[in-house]
Amino acid sequence: MSDRDDGDSHVLGPGLLPTPFTADEIRDATGTGKTIRILIEEPDGTRFERVNRFSDCDAEGATLERWRATLDGGVDGQVVSGRVTWLELQWHAAFPAERTTVAEETLELPMGRLECVRYDTREGDVTDAPVESFWFARAFPGMPVRFESPTPAGIVRTTVLSVDLMR
Repeated sequence: MSDRDDGDSHVLGPGLLPTPFTADEIRDATGTGKTIRILIEEPDGTRFERVNRFSDCDAEGATLERWRATLDGGVDGQVVSGRVTWLELQWHAAFPAERTTVAEETLELPMGRLECVRYDTREGDVTDAPVESFWFARAFPGMPVRFESPTPAGIVRTTVLSVDLMR
């Protein structure tokens, strides 16, 4: 659902760029059992896997379970679970037009060669502020398949390892 009068459901409000996917596209690509494995690479070289799994999907949203995985695929720590709406997930990709650039890019990832739309965005109005980068694969509506965020210690890199469609 858009806040704009022109009916473009990719645009969530004034001053925002179109999102790569609508809430409906995210819903249609997600079903109970969809599991996303994410590799997190910290600036110090530490690597770990996080898992997101959807359940109880309906027209408005789903239950999203998240946990850190052990090396053997088990659960490391607590499983965090909560209800999310498809529109809330779309809002994660709503970037301010005045601080964001958009480009097409092809990535080679564990999931294969993916055609992506890349958003580079910076916080605040400072032109030399650190830039966060998000790559959304056209073939996988939902979260970015790659994300890079600068920290004082260096770049944190996140890559989606796989999307298991278990519906």
